[in-house]
Amino acid sequence: MTSLGVYLNFPGTCEEALNFYKTAFAGADVTMQRFGETPVEVTDETRNLVMHAEFKAGDVHFMASDCPPGMEFKLGTNVTLSLQVGDADEQTRLFDTLSQAGNVGMPLQETFWGARFGMLTDRFGVNWMLNHELKK
Repeated sequence: MTSLGVYLNFPGTCEEALNFYKTAFAGADVTMQRFGETPVEVTDETRNLVMHAEFKAGDVHFMASDCPPGMEFKLGTNVTLSLQVGDADEQTRLFDTLSQAGNVGMPLQETFWGARFGMLTDRFGVNWMLNHELKK
């Protein structure tokens, strides 16, 4: 099964935005992980930035993060469609199809959070993340 979520990127204002959305969506339960809480090496500048956060509003799954230094932030293109794909072969097929004549930002690869993950921008300028949870 494949489900769709929304991923929002912010220029260092993710926590502030999440507090705003928490109010707007009537107390949505937000979970948050900072770059400094991961096994990835970070600088003092990125330590307290939000690496990943999520909340639900009704049936909509929202995820968010701060863009670390060096990662381009452009207002208006800071929304990404995030697919949670239940089948690895389907994830590969979708990734290969969507990336045709597009730009691969991160090839499909295993991650420290227990998933196979990749990012791309398709030929129409739509940003995509494809995540497949690995069996434990």
